Amino acid sequence: MRIVSPFLNKVFYPALAMAGVFHRASAAGLAVVTYHGVLPQGYEPIDAALDGNLIGAEMLRRQLRLLKAHYNVISPDDVLAWREERGALPPRAVLLTCDDGLLNCLTDMLPVLQQEEVTCLFFVTGASVAESRSTLWYEELFLLFLLAPAGPFEISSVGLTIRGELRSSEPRSRKERRALWWNSVKRLSQVDEGARASFLAAARMQFGGQRDSRQDKPAWWRRFGLLTRGELRELAASGMTVGAHTLSHPMLSLLPAEEAYAEISESRIRLEGALPHRLWAFAYPFGNRESVTPEVLAMPQKAGYEAAFVNFGGGLGVDLPPYALPRVHVTAEMNLAELEAHVSGFHVRMQQRAGRPTRTLGALCKNSPSK
Repeated sequence: MRIVSPFLNKVFYPALAMAGVFHRASAAGLAVVTYHGVLPQGYEPIDAALDGNLIGAEMLRRQLRLLKAHYNVISPDDVLAWREERGALPPRAVLLTCDDGLLNCLTDMLPVLQQEEVTCLFFVTGASVAESRSTLWYEELFLLFLLAPAGPFEISSVGLTIRGELRSSEPRSRKERRALWWNSVKRLSQVDEGARASFLAAARMQFGGQRDSRQDKPAWWRRFGLLTRGELRELAASGMTVGAHTLSHPMLSLLPAEEAYAEISESRIRLEGALPHRLWAFAYPFGNRESVTPEVLAMPQKAGYEAAFVNFGGGLGVDLPPYALPRVHVTAEMNLAELEAHVSGFHVRMQQRAGRPTRTLGALCKNSPSK
């Protein structure tokens, strides 16, 4: 597939898109597109694994214009009405969503959305009810690993020990650092938010307080900073819809069940306390197959949400389990033709015909709640 994928994305899909095949042959249903924000002007990407989920403002504009030209971009309110059986979806319906609640959602993404006259469902964490700015713990951890000196390390805090050896931080040699970081993310997802904060403090001490000089620039904070309480209200007042993304963005499948449910339910309560409307939508952190289980998928309904979203398997014509709604994950490498191949459902249908049923929700959602 490594050889086939570049051919699909750079040759086959563009040819089909130019011929208008995707939107003419698109299926009925709902395609949900998910972003993670916009790269702020003046920010220089640090690493593909860190910044690859964010796109430029001009690319966002081009994508929105493509979707508006060939599909029906609907509002979050339209989706809620559909879930509550108060309205039907139009043909080729597309919903825009954005995860994490980074500051650039307000400063860099919102202006494009307003200029293109579309609305978006923004999923934010409980950190955005605070008056002071914070960052996502796993992104801070990535930066610590990236800036740390080469050599063996051992970090211990609150009964958790992570050890390994960091090789060169040169771009060509970062694979091992990324692997150590991701393994650490999974380990830290097994403990609560306080234990994670203690571990990060120990990591800062272990690595000698290494600091990226770019942290002093406004663009750095627009990239990594999370929305604060006032900014969250400003986003909602602009006509955008806010949903919950847990309290602290752990991998829910690795937490004890009680703590996972608290992350889901308490985030709704806290965010509703800061906003003038109820929260009806939830997005699973990370949202990949590894991060959700049938047990986790049952929790948002119990917590009072009307819908919950994963981060894979999206496109028109796919099944739409209400508490595992699939999404098309937009990345910096995705071109317009590839985006349309996914949104139209063409990509998923081709995967199914190739005998890859595991690429859809499949058995994962077999036991999830139904409408």
